[in-house]
Amino acid sequence: MSLNSWKEYKLGELCKKVTSGGTPLRSRKEYYENGKIPWLKTKEVANGRIYTTENYISEIGLANSSAKLIPQNSIIIAMYGDGETAGRVAINKIPLSTNQACCNLIINEGIADYEYIYYYLLNSYDYLVNLKLGSGQQNLSATIIKNVSVQLPTLDYQKKLVSILSSLDDKIELNRQTNQTLEAIAQALFKEWFVDFNFPGATGEMEESELGEIPKGWRVGKLGDVLTVKGGTTPSTKVADYWDGEYYWATPKDLSTLQFPVLLNTERKLTEKGINQISSGVLPEGTLLLSSRAPIGYLAITDIPVSINQGFIAINGGKLSNIFLLYWLRQNMDKVVGRANGSTFLEISKTVFKEIEIMFPNKELVATFDKNVLPLFELIKNNEKQNQTIIQLRDSLLPKLMKGEIAVT
Repeated sequence: MSLNSWKEYKLGELCKKVTSGGTPLRSRKEYYENGKIPWLKTKEVANGRIYTTENYISEIGLANSSAKLIPQNSIIIAMYGDGETAGRVAINKIPLSTNQACCNLIINEGIADYEYIYYYLLNSYDYLVNLKLGSGQQNLSATIIKNVSVQLPTLDYQKKLVSILSSLDDKIELNRQTNQTLEAIAQALFKEWFVDFNFPGATGEMEESELGEIPKGWRVGKLGDVLTVKGGTTPSTKVADYWDGEYYWATPKDLSTLQFPVLLNTERKLTEKGINQISSGVLPEGTLLLSSRAPIGYLAITDIPVSINQGFIAINGGKLSNIFLLYWLRQNMDKVVGRANGSTFLEISKTVFKEIEIMFPNKELVATFDKNVLPLFELIKNNEKQNQTIIQLRDSLLPKLMKGEIAVT
C-alpha cells in the first residue's frame, strides 16, 4: 500500500476519549486498604503490555479522586518523569486506573486499530520526547499529545501490519509468563525447604539458636563467614577516554527495569582505561549484584563480565552458591534494609551487610537445592536472551513498517 494513500490525522481525532488520572489522598488509608482496582504509575509504563500493577485503590479512593477507570486496550502514555520515562507507551490488558502523570487514550476502533496506534507511538518515542515543555522538569501534556500527527493507512492494512508486530510481542509475553512461573517455583521451593524446614530428609528435630529454633545440624553465623563481597566506583565522567568502550559497567538503574534477575547488558560501557579506575576491576559472569542504595534491594545474577559503580554490593565466591543467596536475599530483604542507615538516602555498607546473621543448612541440602533450581534459572536466562533478540528484531522492523518501506500483503 503506497504511503501516498495514507491519511494524516491528529491523535485526538482517533480517540473516543483522552483523559488523565489522579492520586487518591495517601493520608486516607481507606482509599488504599483492601483495594481491588489496579492503579498505575508512570514508572510502570514501559513500552509493553500491562497485566498487573504495583498498587491498588479502593472504590472509595476512585470515587474521591481524579482517578478514573480506564477500559482494557487503551493506550497509556507517560507524560511526566525524568530520564526516559516521559514518552513511553503501553497497552493496558486489564481495566485499571492511573495517576495524573498518565495520558490515557481510548481509541475509536471504527477508525484506528488500538495496537496500530500503540506501535506508531512506540516508533515515535524520540519525537514525543522532543515535544516536552517546561522550565524545570520538562513534561508532555494531554494537549500536546492530542495534536500529534498520525499517518494512517486503511483499517484493514493497519490490522495486517499489526499482526506481524503483535506476533513478536506475543512470543515475548509467553516467555515472560513462563519465567514468572519458573521464578515462583524456585522461590516456593526455597521457602518450603529453608523457611518452613520441610526439606528432603527433615526429621523434625529442632534445636535452639540465636535466631530461634533451627533444624538439628544447622548452625547460625554471619554472611561474612560464607561469602566474599566487593564494591565499585564511577570513573570520572569528565575524562572521555574512560567511556564508550567495550566493557560493561552497571549501575542500579540497569537493574531497575529488569523483570527477572538476569543482567544481560548495561546502558553504559567503559574503556580499558576506565576499568583501571575501579579497584574491583571486571567481575566474572555469575556474580550476584545487590543494589545497596537508592534504593536497596535490586538483585541480579550477571550473564556478562561486568564492572560496577558504588551503588552495589557484589557477591561472588564463598561457601553458599549465588543462586541460593539470590533467593535467600529475596526472602530476607527486610532484614537487609533494616540494617541500612543514612540521612540523605538509606544505604547498607559492605561491613554492615557481612554482619547480618544467617542460618546455614548443611552443604548437601544446598547442593540439592542448586541441582533443582539451576536448570530453572538457565531456562529463565535463555528466555530473557530470546526476548532480547525478538525485541531487537521488532524494533528494526517497526520504523520500516510505519514508513511503508516494507509492503504488507
